[in-house]
Amino acid sequence: MCKIVAYMRISTEEERGKQKFTRQEQAIERWQKENNVKIADRRIYKDDASGESFDRPSWKELEDDINTGDTIIFKEISRFTRERDNGYIKYMDLLNNGVNLIFLDNPTLNTSYIKDLQCNADKMKEDNIIGGMTMEFIIKLLIVTELDRVEKERKTIVKRIVDGINASDKKSGRKEGQLDKMTPELEADIKKFLADRSIKQVDLMKKYNLSRNTLKKYVKIIANQK
Repeated sequence: MCKIVAYMRISTEEERGKQKFTRQEQAIERWQKENNVKIADRRIYKDDASGESFDRPSWKELEDDINTGDTIIFKEISRFTRERDNGYIKYMDLLNNGVNLIFLDNPTLNTSYIKDLQCNADKMKEDNIIGGMTMEFIIKLLIVTELDRVEKERKTIVKRIVDGINASDKKSGRKEGQLDKMTPELEADIKKFLADRSIKQVDLMKKYNLSRNTLKKYVKIIANQK
């Protein structure tokens, strides 16, 4: 029997501390009510991880759980991935294996919609192979363009953070590049902050007892290492 599962992902400190999975949970709950469906708690998978790869604990469990004909519900495409190329490969792999994907905020990426377009392209090729091939290209472009958008959003966020630090950083007597208070935990949190706005500056300051200028200096150094 085909089953329905839900997947949620967060990666920001603001979400962890305040909203957590709330917005995603509410959206998926509304979908269940509107469609008279109940997703079992054990079929709701949640990851607190970056969307830059699919190397996420709950996602791996989900992939082990799903089969042909099953359906995965997401609030939006960015919960699925924030990486264009591997995201496209994963999307097509799931689609070609008969797994249905539903993105509540991005319905044109639902696999049912894409399959309808593919069906129309196949019919078109029977009479006009060039027209059919053009339609196939448009389908790929639709998927890749949306995945490219969410990837660029992530890169834009990182750039704005770094630019803001560079613009406001006040030089101190500390030697450039010195990390005398850096710990592996702080370095990991800063990398998350740069990658996905994972941690608010004020939260890092409180957690590690750092001044704003010291934290900005550390963030700048880590950002320039990339």
